Amino acid sequence: MPVPRRFDRQPPERDSTRINERIRVSEVRLIAEDGSQIGVIKTDEALRMAQDSDLDLVEVAADSRPPVARLLDYSKYKYEQEQKAKAARKHQTQVNVREIKLRPKIADHDYGTKRGHVERFLKHGDKVKVTIMFRGREQAHPERGRMLLERLYEDVKELATVDSQPQQEGRNMHMMLGPTRAAVATAREERKQSGDEVAASAGPSAGDNPAESAESTADTDGGASAETSTPEATPIPKPTTVPISEVTSEK
Repeated sequence: MPVPRRFDRQPPERDSTRINERIRVSEVRLIAEDGSQIGVIKTDEALRMAQDSDLDLVEVAADSRPPVARLLDYSKYKYEQEQKAKAARKHQTQVNVREIKLRPKIADHDYGTKRGHVERFLKHGDKVKVTIMFRGREQAHPERGRMLLERLYEDVKELATVDSQPQQEGRNMHMMLGPTRAAVATAREERKQSGDEVAASAGPSAGDNPAESAESTADTDGGASAETSTPEATPIPKPTTVPISEVTSEK
């Protein structure tokens, strides 16, 4: 027996802003398109004014008593708001938090590898959460973990700032490192250069090719220039074959 399908009966999301006939109150405080105050008038009269001006009656402050409505082109207003929000998101910088885990008795080679990861993350503009993991009797010597964190910060202090000091939480000790302004600026410049290199590697377009432009010019001139500029092809001689009987007789 087939399993019956489950339909999503939730209504689709729609704009909660009340406009025109969706405004159910009896009167509103009306604002003109240019921002001037008209005053408190009946909602039907405000709707009639909006229709005469080929505009929409938009409720901009529903919590006021009476609600505040304005005459404007709602489609244009909504588009402008979306563009402003898009521009605001474009200028925001997304910061990722990476985590590096160390042991108090880490070897020098492993420490160098971990330090390289921390430097790479900071140069990319990310924050780094450094965690020291204690096991067994190592918990009796938290100063070793603190010394290791201080050593790591001294090695990367040109790229990092301490956002949070080392803190002991159970068996682990944490420290948060953030990139410096110089590191963030360098990361932005590198991303910008990489984007320019990718755009340059795409190469010239078909219209920028001189050979193709010459061919298009020849086609427009009726093909005469193309025939005079193309050299005649020389025929390739065919190889001569000797019968096997003649070669045997000569030997």
